[in-house]
Amino acid sequence: MLDGVEEVATRSYRSTYLWMLISSFMSLSASLVLSVDAITLAKNSSSKLFCDINAVVSCGKVASSWQSNLLGFPNSFIGLICEPVVITLAVAGLGRTKFPKWFLKTALAIYAIGLAFALWLLSQSFFVIKAFCPWCLVVTISTVTVFSTMLRVNLYENTFKLPQQRYEKVSDFLDKGRDYVVVTAIYSVIVLAIIIKYGKYFLPN
Repeated sequence: MLDGVEEVATRSYRSTYLWMLISSFMSLSASLVLSVDAITLAKNSSSKLFCDINAVVSCGKVASSWQSNLLGFPNSFIGLICEPVVITLAVAGLGRTKFPKWFLKTALAIYAIGLAFALWLLSQSFFVIKAFCPWCLVVTISTVTVFSTMLRVNLYENTFKLPQQRYEKVSDFLDKGRDYVVVTAIYSVIVLAIIIKYGKYFLPN
């Protein structure tokens, strides 16, 4: 029988991996749509995509930019490769698989690169491409969520080797869900920025 503290920690682990699973699945789905769009544009560059509402809210305009093909192929292909790995990790975590600390730190480091890439693409969309892609927003939000869940797991497993007293404070912070406030604030900033910049363009001309 679990005591109160262990029960809270167990529920926190499960909810963390559950959010990781949901978010990675959303990112995979968006990556699949973006990949299909990329193939459609490759066949016919003048094709009109489903989310091409106008000159500003336009997945086609974003997909046609060099930033969306940074490595010589559509960025969405990276999501098709990486997200199934995260989904597998989340499912294994829900099954209470115990991962080595080096593995958790490596996964976090790799996904940190992915997060930085997603935020860079969002900034390029804002300030350089000057167009908005709804599916790209899904990927960005999902990437933020997955990174936060991976960081959560790393903190719970104390992969950073925090002193015991500090580790207990961090665990208490996580058990109370206060980190969710930080993540929600990040969501809010991104969505608010998009509404301010692109809100008037969402309606068809």
